Amino acid sequence: MANFKTAKVTKGRNGWGGPLILTPTDERKYVISVTGGGIHPVAQRIAKITGATAVDSFKTAVEKEATLAAVIDCGGTARCGTYPRIGIPTINVKVMSPSGPLAKFMTEDIFVSGVGTNDVTLSDISVNEYSEHTDQKKESDDKAGISSATEESKGPDSREEQNNSNEKNKVMKLIDKIGQVAGMIVNTLYQAGRDTIDTIIKNIIPFMAFVATLIGIVNYTGIGDLLANVLAPLSNNLIGLILLGVITSLPFLSPLLAPGAVIGAVIGTLIGNEIAHGGIDMSVALPALFAINAQVGCDFIPVGLTLGEAKPETVDVAAPSILFSRVITGPLAVVIAYFMSFAL
Repeated sequence: MANFKTAKVTKGRNGWGGPLILTPTDERKYVISVTGGGIHPVAQRIAKITGATAVDSFKTAVEKEATLAAVIDCGGTARCGTYPRIGIPTINVKVMSPSGPLAKFMTEDIFVSGVGTNDVTLSDISVNEYSEHTDQKKESDDKAGISSATEESKGPDSREEQNNSNEKNKVMKLIDKIGQVAGMIVNTLYQAGRDTIDTIIKNIIPFMAFVATLIGIVNYTGIGDLLANVLAPLSNNLIGLILLGVITSLPFLSPLLAPGAVIGAVIGTLIGNEIAHGGIDMSVALPALFAINAQVGCDFIPVGLTLGEAKPETVDVAAPSILFSRVITGPLAVVIAYFMSFAL
């Protein structure tokens, strides 16, 4: 049996969540790095302290049962909640609080953000002791709940027997059933509304503010005119758009460009702004959209395969295959969009 040690991972400056207590075992001994560009220093630090093995998830697949923790660099989209959802402790090197469609799975006991190498230290408490303390507290709470439920169960049983002797008529039963179904539907719709508003407030509105601020800066500083002159040769002709699509889909760039969609947002805002001012022809809008978004989802490939419970051998082949295929499908999509945009 390997001599593993315990690491404590705390939130960084302006971070959220944690601390996480990580102790590898022979069954769970891999720290996966889902950041692109190789193994992240935080993953290397955790592995060095604990004796675990750090792996690049884009190159080597690890089953979730063998994963000790996941190190990610998500700005607040689906990836940051994917691993907490399947029970894997998640360390986000970017500063953020729970957000995105899987925010409800991001709890302090399984997620921490804003983490740097200095936030990973050797712990004087093992994960077993930490879990034992948590389990004891939970057990005491459960016992208190059971004893309370036992006391309450004495009265309702006797009342239930009396109710059984005086059965409700069929009309009353039907009314009760309708009320239950209506209540369930209303509660479902109400929760859906809450989730929608929460997503809008935490994700959509901040992104709208970011784009509005970017447009203001571009217009005020004159950067728009400068970049438009640089982008115009690429944006006004098919060859230039294809070249832009090739650049954004390069396998060693696409996983780095994808998180947060910053590159696509910036270039898209610039091109859209120039189209609105008449600097770039309107027919370029559709192929330009595909040219700047060839990298979309490239950072999510290992995560998606994990969610699909793909075998490690499949992940090893699929991740590089998809990345390299984007070099072909990205520019091809630009060509198709270019010919489909003649009617614009």
